[in-house]
Amino acid sequence: MTRRLILSYLALALLVLLGLEIPLGYLYARGEESRFSQSVERDASMLAEVAEENIEKGNLTALPELAREYAEDNAGARVVIVDRTGQVLTDSAGTTDTGTTLAGQPDIAAALRNQTTVATRTGTDGGDVLAATMPGSSGTTIRGALRVTYPMTMVTDREHRIWAALALAGACVLAAVALVAFTLARWITRPLRTLERATTQLAVGRLDNPPDADSGPPELRRLAAAFTHTTTRLQHLLQAQHGFASEASHQLKTPLTSLRLRLENFEPYLDPRAHPSLEETIGEVERLSRMVHGLLALARLENTATTPEPVDADAVLAERAAMWEPLAAEQYVTITVSGPAAGPVWAIPGALEQIIDNLVANALRVSPPGTTITLARAPGTDLHVIDQGPGMPEADQERAFDRFWRASDSHHDGTGLGLPIVRHLVHASGGKITLRAAPGGGLDAHVRLRPVGRERRFQATALSGAAGRGR
Repeated sequence: MTRRLILSYLALALLVLLGLEIPLGYLYARGEESRFSQSVERDASMLAEVAEENIEKGNLTALPELAREYAEDNAGARVVIVDRTGQVLTDSAGTTDTGTTLAGQPDIAAALRNQTTVATRTGTDGGDVLAATMPGSSGTTIRGALRVTYPMTMVTDREHRIWAALALAGACVLAAVALVAFTLARWITRPLRTLERATTQLAVGRLDNPPDADSGPPELRRLAAAFTHTTTRLQHLLQAQHGFASEASHQLKTPLTSLRLRLENFEPYLDPRAHPSLEETIGEVERLSRMVHGLLALARLENTATTPEPVDADAVLAERAAMWEPLAAEQYVTITVSGPAAGPVWAIPGALEQIIDNLVANALRVSPPGTTITLARAPGTDLHVIDQGPGMPEADQERAFDRFWRASDSHHDGTGLGLPIVRHLVHASGGKITLRAAPGGGLDAHVRLRPVGRERRFQATALSGAAGRGR
């Protein structure tokens, strides 16, 4: 933002300078040309009067001296004098022989008709020259003509100098504007820079340096103060929530365990016809206990920040598959690992294990006996947990990540917190998870994590804690 502000100030200053200096330079150049033309015309008129007087007196030998003296006193000037027939009487440059007829040249012909000509034309060297041609006349009597030429470089050099001076002045003004703009932009953006640092710190779960609310424009100071106040309240709320999660973790587990034991102790004293209701009640208490554990796990996930680390995906897959195989065998379900090695991936500590455990638990819960759960690896660090169960309608695949959501046709005792926990862990590790129908039936839970070695690095807010079971 500092750079954009400085560029804005410089662009505005440049537009103002261009609007002032270009017309000023143009007017100065036109003025220089006009003054130069008037000066040459005045000199030519005076010389023409002197030359006409000498011609009238027949003193032609004085003309070369007159032309030579003027040319020597005015560097670059050239004087040509002709008689009334257009024949050259003298040329200060010596390039035109005496007696040469110039009556055919337009300016000489006009002067012999008693007309003055001042114009710019191309000189013998190819450059532009200013030529002032005057008649040497007394009344209506024409006795000759005089031409004075000056190279236009005398004017263009002065024009170039003034343009260079204007450019130098503009550069100095722009440098001063840049210095002022830099100082002003730093002053304006200082609260924004401190606010950015504070926001980054808050994103990873802490605020060590509150934004500066004592410098910068009043609006930004008020913004920084409001941010600090909001952040303080937010941190207090998060601390209260974290405290509640920690407290509830201890306070809720004991009563639920006690309630379950008391219900089980009722069994010998109940009529056998009430045993099914008692078992259903105990099952609901167990489900409530798992739900409490899941909620506490989510609370810890949302209140804990950490950074992704390299994790050996192949080793984790093999370990979790070996751990789940005995339980799957009890339900006559096979667990296999397939696909090429995935290599190391970025994940927060312990996340990949919890992700696989939750997805395998969900798949095992809906897998019929005799089916297979496949832990498939694909190029690009894509992991798939594929079951051969009843699958899930496309409309329910996105809703499955909502808390407490359970399919209307679900008959298992899940809590509806397993997939939300998985999504938190995947997103905190910088990855993505989707559900889709598996080929041949069933559900494919597709997890895409970032491979180690990719140039892009970032910090992710991740949450570690126990993972609940259930979809």
